[in-house]
Amino acid sequence: MVGMSKGPSEQPEHYFSEQPAVDDRERVIGFELDGVVYELTTSTGVFSGNRLDPGTSVLLHKVVPPDTAGVFLDLGCGYGPISAVLAQREDAEVWAVDVNRRALDLTRRNTEKAPGKVHAAVPEEVPAEVRFDEIWSNPPIKVGKEALHELLETWLPRLKDGGVAWLVVSKHLGADSLARWLGESGWEVDKHASAKGYRVLRVERAR
Repeated sequence: MVGMSKGPSEQPEHYFSEQPAVDDRERVIGFELDGVVYELTTSTGVFSGNRLDPGTSVLLHKVVPPDTAGVFLDLGCGYGPISAVLAQREDAEVWAVDVNRRALDLTRRNTEKAPGKVHAAVPEEVPAEVRFDEIWSNPPIKVGKEALHELLETWLPRLKDGGVAWLVVSKHLGADSLARWLGESGWEVDKHASAKGYRVLRVERAR
């Protein structure tokens, strides 16, 4: 659930679905980051199931992964590329959250040998007391503005004091308007980086 790219037989609603209706056709995709080669299994019916989404790629290349132990949220994890990167630290605890159970199954498989600990879960399975040092997300813009705002209003307040959220959003799908809304909602927003038509937003509590 992190932006959108679909094959010819996939419909937009499928990766938002708890149980995708399309047949499960798996493939392996690869990418390299900071000298680590990742080979991840993906499938139809999950977000960007045929490649590493370009927005996710921008996020991973423009933001330095955490350099200390912590608890991290991959919001809208899809098949788990962000979680796989965050879990490269042995002292990392990652919550990979999505509504799509096929995506969560793939995330579990793709991170089972990662040094860190990954919990792949639907939103209601995340204990209410868990707070996050960082939130990473390529948020599902196409769910609509109201649902997107509700999603961010649910999870951003779960940042720890001093925590930060990294969001990547396509410029033509409203990155700047989302930044304005976040600012009006009491968050401090910095336009951290731009590349390939995407903007990376750094979000933290207003001082």
